[in-house]
Amino acid sequence: MIKRIIIACLLTFVTVAEMQVTFAQTAKETNQKDFGEFMDRKGNYFRAASGKPGVGYWQNAADYQLEVSLDDVNHVLSGKVTISYTNNSPESLEFVWLQLEQNRFKADSRGTLTTPIRGNRYNGDTDGGFEISQLAAKVGSKGPTSAKHLISDTRMQVWFAEPIPAKGGKATISMNFSFKVPQEGMDRMGRLKVEDGWIYAFAQWYPKVAVFDDIEGWNVEPYLGAGEFYLEYGNFDYKVTVPYDHIVVGSGKLINPKDVLSKELQSRYEKAMQSDETVYLVSPEEIKNTALTRPKQEGTLTWHFQIEDARDVAFATSRAFIWDAAKINLPSGKTTLAQSAYPKESDGVDAWTRSTEYTKASIEHYSETWFEFPYATATNVAADIGGMEYPGLNFCSYNSKGEGLWGVTDHEFGHNWFPMIVGTNERRYAWMDEGFNTFINHYSSNAFNNGEFPSSLNETRRYVNYFINENREGINTYPDVANTENLGMIAYNKPAMGLLMLREYILGAERFDNAFKSYIKTWAYKHPQPADFFNHMENVAGENLSWFWQGWFYGTGNIDLGINGAFPYAGNYLVSLTNKGDMPMPVLLEITFEDGTTERQMLPVEIWQRGDVWNHLIKTTKTIRSIVIDPDKILPDINLGNDNWPQAVYKD
Repeated sequence: MIKRIIIACLLTFVTVAEMQVTFAQTAKETNQKDFGEFMDRKGNYFRAASGKPGVGYWQNAADYQLEVSLDDVNHVLSGKVTISYTNNSPESLEFVWLQLEQNRFKADSRGTLTTPIRGNRYNGDTDGGFEISQLAAKVGSKGPTSAKHLISDTRMQVWFAEPIPAKGGKATISMNFSFKVPQEGMDRMGRLKVEDGWIYAFAQWYPKVAVFDDIEGWNVEPYLGAGEFYLEYGNFDYKVTVPYDHIVVGSGKLINPKDVLSKELQSRYEKAMQSDETVYLVSPEEIKNTALTRPKQEGTLTWHFQIEDARDVAFATSRAFIWDAAKINLPSGKTTLAQSAYPKESDGVDAWTRSTEYTKASIEHYSETWFEFPYATATNVAADIGGMEYPGLNFCSYNSKGEGLWGVTDHEFGHNWFPMIVGTNERRYAWMDEGFNTFINHYSSNAFNNGEFPSSLNETRRYVNYFINENREGINTYPDVANTENLGMIAYNKPAMGLLMLREYILGAERFDNAFKSYIKTWAYKHPQPADFFNHMENVAGENLSWFWQGWFYGTGNIDLGINGAFPYAGNYLVSLTNKGDMPMPVLLEITFEDGTTERQMLPVEIWQRGDVWNHLIKTTKTIRSIVIDPDKILPDINLGNDNWPQAVYKD
């Protein structure tokens, strides 16, 4: 039998005795536990209670000089790294820990051995790993040299002959390294064979210093797969030597275009830097026309890049690239360069031909809305990678098209703000980069080309099945521990919804934006922890949000606000509200009157401090036709049936 929806006018009749009990709002036990501090967020010398770096805040720094060469016959990258390390901590350091992330591609790596038999996104080759030689470490410019080191999985401990002094001591570490480039690179790097040659996507390609901070000391979690990266900031100067017919794109600024580009290509490059429309540097028809695009026709070329205030660098190289670019306009009046590199398999107006357009729009939006993009280039590279981000450079799937290509491009470029500018610990707190990024992607997508590819993040009730799933996990679950089926929700969507609720429902746009922009500016090129974010948002927005952080970010409870009923009372209306969920929430009511007019009233979250039922007096001389909670459906309320009065009654 077809179900029919019958709208019944259900008035709640309450006896005098019942009304007295209800009005009294009595409860044997209050809900104050939901409003108390759930974690230690007290300030200290290093991190202030206001959510700012404290007067004693410090972080160490690492500058890198790199020179590498590609053997594209044997698929081997080899070279040398020199790390200039500054110890700004208040203690001397006898050793440093480095990350050797290519060691993940060994048969006996922890990451390989913890990958399920059925596999997952982070499958990778197992015949690779770093070969390290000629290691030399010394303190200062004249200190004795040490070669003492220990390699354990993806970590390397390097000892010095004497400790690095505290509060500004300098040390240098240099070594040669090489590795076989994996074809399956855990969806983060690797190589792809296309008709015109190999595309090499290089990430996690050099030994890099682990973070030493005031929270954990050395952060030495191994690189397993789902957990990403936590790195110190510094300046990078790197040179990449490849066959003459390759094109190289990388994080930062190309320092020597005259050495690696023909005069024609130099001219096009300069034109692109002045053009709001996409300019071909190498068109589809010119991929193999090296006489037009390269300064020589044999041997190798060395491409030189630099980037400042970065935590990492990545690059790509291939003889198969189409290459195009356009100007990015920044709020300060400065300009930078959007560019894309992709094979002819990815060409097309419904595909990568629009990549630079997407790149330009994404960077301009985030720069205008949140914080100005700091790097010389924003480069999108087509590879056999679903989507992965590095400072100023993305790898995105060469098969992506249309809305999918926009979505992955915009998401990966959003990561330049989280965690490239705001340097959180991705290996532990994926939600502080993936979730925050998914949130800002929502507004970028809605803004792009008048909503050509609109976001659905605000359709929170699409995810109710997850919220009531008994296998759900909290946002605070470490990514390497989380069930892979839950990772998309707890790292990306749920924290993004949390920020959406804060902006669109709890704080309002102005208070939220003031606080969020201040957080980004305050922690740019620094290392905030979760407590720093919570404290900063509360201090700038002027709101105690402990109940929200606890319920949404550090729990698995759900929202279920409801209306018990409404009835005329003393010439006005009394509406009885209930909180049947696991966390409190302000209550936004939209009241519709018989004359068709509407009115909205917001009740503060504190109505739930003393119990789970609240009566609200609506002062009006009009007849009320209906009342609804959360009329814009911002909240992922798990019970759709009790949000309205009169309630919809379902009958067969």
